[in-house]
Amino acid sequence: MKAQALALILAGVAGFTHAVEPFDIAITVDDLPAHGQLPPGTTRLQIAESYLATLKAHHVPEAFGFVNASKLKENPDGAAVLDAWRKAGYPLGNHAYTHMNLARAPSPDAWQADVIAGEPEVAARMQGLDWHYFRFPNLSAGGERGPAALAFLRARGYEVADVSLAFGDWDYTDAYARCVAKGDQGSIEAMKRHYFRRIDRGIASMKAQSTQVFGRVIPQVLLTHLGGWSAATLPEVMARLDAAGARYVTLARAQSDPAYSLPGGGSLVARVAKEKGIRLADSGAKDGAPDLDIRNLCR
Repeated sequence: MKAQALALILAGVAGFTHAVEPFDIAITVDDLPAHGQLPPGTTRLQIAESYLATLKAHHVPEAFGFVNASKLKENPDGAAVLDAWRKAGYPLGNHAYTHMNLARAPSPDAWQADVIAGEPEVAARMQGLDWHYFRFPNLSAGGERGPAALAFLRARGYEVADVSLAFGDWDYTDAYARCVAKGDQGSIEAMKRHYFRRIDRGIASMKAQSTQVFGRVIPQVLLTHLGGWSAATLPEVMARLDAAGARYVTLARAQSDPAYSLPGGGSLVARVAKEKGIRLADSGAKDGAPDLDIRNLCR
């Protein structure tokens, strides 16, 4: 790509504007039935119903929900969340029983057992349909355990649900619950401004970096989480994706692109850039606004 064209795209990052260049994107949602702290006065099922209503309002044909089945024991309405997801016509996949991180697992055998333990609750709700998609917890699939883990998943019939785009919604989940508990609306509004700026930068950077690495804007796979913060902000997230030219597709459709031919951990674009020896264009452009100490908000 010519330097001048890349500079124009990066100018959009700095100014939080981006040309309306249509792109395909699949929506995926991790940590069903529960992610992070629960805001007071809210149930897990209410969060799921809000999330589903927003997706349907934006005509999303599919949102793959990735399940940590151990959370069904901790959340009385956890089963209802998974059932609501299926009633909406959206599929479920495996995110490992306890969300065990491959790199931090006590052993490869323990990690494999966690994957297998996560299967029954998903399979029971996906009878007659292909549920063999796996999302690595924390996107941890690298290191010396990676090749064997991928071979294990392939042997069980899995395809890896990769990730090419994320806005860090998980960073805000617990702070949002704390601020709701304290009734601190000012901090919640500050978090929203911070998050929506991050989304604008993320969309623009996605287009620039995808073009830099692949010579085009590839189909995207967006990672989100089923938490209170994510549900509360999803309408605005979807509105900004719409304005940027998003065309919502299935996970299979997005990952049929050759860019997804070699699964792995972390972000697809960053992973391929590293393999090709490409130094990615800066994705951390600032808008002059002060940063926000999210971790310590409302403590």
